[in-house]
Amino acid sequence: MLHRFVSTAPFELENGTILPQLEIAYHTYGEQAPDGSNVVWVCHALTANSDAAGWWPGLIGAGAAITPEKHFIVCANILGSCYGSTGPNSVNPATGKPWNSQFPLITIRDMVKAHILLREHLQINTIALCMGGSMGGYQAMEWALAEPAVIKKLFLAVTSAAESAWGIAIHEAQRMAIEADASWTTDQPAAGSNGLKAARAIGMLTYRNYTAMVQQQSDEDSSKLDHFKAASYIRHQGDKLAARFTAQSYWILTKSMDSHNISRERKGDIPAILATIQQPALVLGITSDLLCPTIEQRKISASIPGASYIEIDSMYGHDGFLVEAKQIGEHLQNWLEKK
Repeated sequence: MLHRFVSTAPFELENGTILPQLEIAYHTYGEQAPDGSNVVWVCHALTANSDAAGWWPGLIGAGAAITPEKHFIVCANILGSCYGSTGPNSVNPATGKPWNSQFPLITIRDMVKAHILLREHLQINTIALCMGGSMGGYQAMEWALAEPAVIKKLFLAVTSAAESAWGIAIHEAQRMAIEADASWTTDQPAAGSNGLKAARAIGMLTYRNYTAMVQQQSDEDSSKLDHFKAASYIRHQGDKLAARFTAQSYWILTKSMDSHNISRERKGDIPAILATIQQPALVLGITSDLLCPTIEQRKISASIPGASYIEIDSMYGHDGFLVEAKQIGEHLQNWLEKK
């Protein structure tokens, strides 16, 4: 069920900017146990929303590894998104108009700070499992470091302890596509939509891979000169995202990923900071992932003292963490039962 929480207290971002208030859209599933021991908090990725059972079926939902029959599941829409939480679509009280492209830069730690605010509002003192894939994993790691006594276990899928130069370069190419659409800084409802479509096209090439594209999008008609299946697929993916997301949120959220580095302003390098994470952690990598290769997950699992690592084969690349939900759920359930 979708809920909304509004905090009227000023919310200070990591860069010092103060938002006069904060709104958080969130979903819950199931009932919290009397002792509060069954809370599972799902952190979502870039363009997802708080309806975790909707975008992660097979892993979350009735009969799945994470089920409302056993767990009290919470997923909050991240700060900066366009699905109900404070972001570029929100009204700037200083102007009475939406922030749009003027929304301040945010970080993963700002998102976690908002999650903590919601956790306190919901009177949740213990999170039995904090889990997320891709950008969701960034949040889960930061949260484990911010509140080690609250987070009891971690599930980290296709993620990294710091954004790589490869990831930053991809994001910059996507932002360049958005910026090439002159409408992206305007107040139009569809501002920057063509740029967003191009940004999504770039992203799709990193979410999938050669094998998946050739197997699923090749044309059988060798006489074609135009209108190829793969081209139509990429345009379709751009159209789908532009119909449900905004260019301003995409731009600001990719910036937040760029600054992700768990060692920033902490004492020690990344392995040393990971070594301070004492929670048991299940780390998952996908062999065909081009965006966040398994070398990143192996680094995490090698440094967290209580980490277990699993690797699955999937032709779906980075998107495999969504497509292979049932298989991943089996691994997660086995790990939870052993722990």
